[in-house]
Amino acid sequence: MAPKFGTSGLRGLVVDLTEDLVTDHTRAFLATCDTGGRVFVGEDLRPSSPQIAHWVAQAASAAGATVIRTGAVPTPALALAAQGAGAVMVTGSHIPADRNGLKFYTCAGEISKQDEAAITAALGAPAPRATPGAISHDPGVGPAFVARYVEAFGPQALAGRRIGVHAHSAVGRDLLARALRRCGAEVVELGRSDSFIPVDTEAVEPEARALLADWARDHRLDSIVSTDGDSDRPMLTDATGRVIPGDILGQITAQALGAEVVVTPISSNSGVLDKGVGRVLQTRIGSPYVIAGMEAAGGRVIGYEANGGLLLGFEAQGPAGPLSPLPTRDSFLPIFAVLAEPGPVADRVAREPARVTATGRLQDMDDAAMRGFVTALAEDAAARADFLSGLGQAEAALDLTDGVRMTTAEGLILHVRPSGNAPELRLYVEASDQDRADRLLKTGLAALARAMA
Repeated sequence: MAPKFGTSGLRGLVVDLTEDLVTDHTRAFLATCDTGGRVFVGEDLRPSSPQIAHWVAQAASAAGATVIRTGAVPTPALALAAQGAGAVMVTGSHIPADRNGLKFYTCAGEISKQDEAAITAALGAPAPRATPGAISHDPGVGPAFVARYVEAFGPQALAGRRIGVHAHSAVGRDLLARALRRCGAEVVELGRSDSFIPVDTEAVEPEARALLADWARDHRLDSIVSTDGDSDRPMLTDATGRVIPGDILGQITAQALGAEVVVTPISSNSGVLDKGVGRVLQTRIGSPYVIAGMEAAGGRVIGYEANGGLLLGFEAQGPAGPLSPLPTRDSFLPIFAVLAEPGPVADRVAREPARVTATGRLQDMDDAAMRGFVTALAEDAAARADFLSGLGQAEAALDLTDGVRMTTAEGLILHVRPSGNAPELRLYVEASDQDRADRLLKTGLAALARAMA
C-alpha cells in the first residue's frame, strides 16, 4: 500500500518512502502550509529515520527554508521547540520498523485534515527556484523539554517514589529518566534495546503485561512508565505492574490541571462524562480531530486520546510553576501529573468513575476485507445483531462517529474500527469492572477473527 495520511501523519512501508516521495511531500508541505520560512526536523530511533530526515532537510533547504535539525527527540519536544515555525518529525510511532512516516507542523501547530488535503493536492508540482536555506543543528531541544516538567512540578514532586522506566527503543527514554530524577524520583531502567521495538501503549500484549508485573515485583517499584516509539503516547502502571489505560490518565490530568472543557475521541472511557467537567466534546479518532475540537471550544481546554497522548490548550499551573500550551500529543505531562498525585497510583485510579476499558487488535489484516466488514456492520442491523448474538448480547444504541460503536442492553460497549495507521482491526470495549472488560475483549476479538476468517 502506498504511503498515505492516517490518523496522525503520513505513514507507509520504508521501501515506499523513497527520496522522491519524501522530497515531493516536503515541497508540497512548504508550498501549502505556513512555516514562517523555518522548519525544524526531528527523528525517532528507527534505522530508516536518519536517512529520511536527511532527505526532508535537504528538500526544505532547497525550497528556501531555514532548516534546524534536532536529531533524535520526542515528537512533543520537537513541537514545543518549533512553536512559531514549521516542523517535520520522521516517525512511524508505534508501528513496526519496516514502516515509517512524517508528521507535519505549521506555525499554528499540528496540521489539520484540510492541510493534509492541500499537501496531497500539491504533490507533483514543479519545484520553484529558490536560494537554498541554511541547515543548522540545535542540541537544546531535548534539555528544554525536560526543563518544562521540572519547572512545572518541582524538584521534590516525586521524592520517595521508585519508578521503573521501560526504555526499549523509545526516542524519549533518556529524557524521561532524566526528568523523573530531577523531580526527585529514584529511577530503575528496564528493557533497553539497541534495535527498534514497536511498542503500542494502547494495546499492550499479554506477554508484555506479565513482564511488567514481574519487573514491578522484583524491583519493588511504585510504578513503571514508558512511551511509544516517538514518545508522544504514555504508558504508566501501578505498583503491581498493572497498566493504567491512557484515557484514565487523561481524566486525572484534566482534573489536576483544572480543565473546564475536555475534548476526546469517541473511543475514550465514557467515565469522563461523570467527572463533573463543564463540557465534554467527543470526536473522531486522531489528534487532528481532537485539535479541531479544542480550537472550536477554546478556554481552559484539554484534549486526550485513549492512547494517553494529552494535548494542553491553555496556560496551566503545575504544583511548582506554569505549563505553557502544547496542543499536540504529549506523553510526559500525564505521566508527571498522575505520579505527582499523593498516595499510590492504584488508589488514585480507584477514585475515577467505575467504567473500565480494554483494547485489542487483529494484525496484518487485508485492508479491503476489514473495511468491508466494518462497513457492513455500520449499514446492516442484522449483521450487528448476528455479531452481538455470538457474544450473548443485544444492541441498545449505535454510534457511527468513527467506526461502529455498539452499546448493549447490559450497558457494555464494543467499538470496532480499522486502524488509520496500520493494517489492523481494532476493538475497544468498555464495562463496569476490569474482569468483565477483559473477558469481553477476549471473546470480542475471537468473534472478529472468526468473522474475518
